[in-house]
Amino acid sequence: MRRGRTRLRTVALIGIDGSGKTTQAHRLADALTAAGRPATYRRNASGRRWLGRLAHRLGRPDAQRLVGRDGVLAVESVLRWLAIAAALLSCLLTGRTAVMDRYSACQYASIRAHGGHRWERLARAGYRFFPTPQVTFLLAVDPAEAYRRIEQRGTDHETMGWLTAADTAYRALPEYPTFVLVDAGRPAEEVSEQIQAHLATWLPPSARPDPARPPAERPPSEVPEPAAPQPSVMPPSVSTPAAGTTAAVPAVGERTSRGAAGPLVAQARP
Repeated sequence: MRRGRTRLRTVALIGIDGSGKTTQAHRLADALTAAGRPATYRRNASGRRWLGRLAHRLGRPDAQRLVGRDGVLAVESVLRWLAIAAALLSCLLTGRTAVMDRYSACQYASIRAHGGHRWERLARAGYRFFPTPQVTFLLAVDPAEAYRRIEQRGTDHETMGWLTAADTAYRALPEYPTFVLVDAGRPAEEVSEQIQAHLATWLPPSARPDPARPPAERPPSEVPEPAAPQPSVMPPSVSTPAAGTTAAVPAVGERTSRGAAGPLVAQARP
């Protein structure tokens, strides 16, 4: 369960809305648990969706029109900080791996996408108490595809302008070179395979796929049919003719060697 001597404690999945973070975080937590590394899914939301719904109930178009840009950033930063702190504390006490759906980098990107750069310094000062995840997956997806997914699920709404700004913000973060990029535009099953393949070295040998497993371990559909035994053809024995007798004429397909010592060697075609 270790990579070298380091135990897998925290994995984070980040990315713009509609990139599939929640789906993949749930799948990863289940896969790690099934592989013998108990893991817990933790959703570190910032409350943007809740603020947006509250704004609509109060007759405002969005959360920013309700509490202002600075108010949105302050509420997001505090709520996400509390969620991450609770997640880390819970996994520390239970010894389980924390699979984080969003992390501090999401807040930094949100601040940049909102244009409130002066808030980023304050946010980093508050989030610096949290350890850096051992692996951070950035689920990269085209903003147009993310917009289509959000509209399809129908639980919230984001503008193309916001999604594009958030995508740019993630790529401009100083932590960007340390992220593991995942092509999240593929089907969910393929995305899960990319993520789990990267974490294969953290799993015990029994949980890793073994391409060289013996046929007995293959599913019945994969076990090849046994080949029919081929009849062995033994060359006919050839005896040395006695003195004063005439040697037999070789049959068709037999070879003879002139001048060679010993008996004639014969080969028969099967």
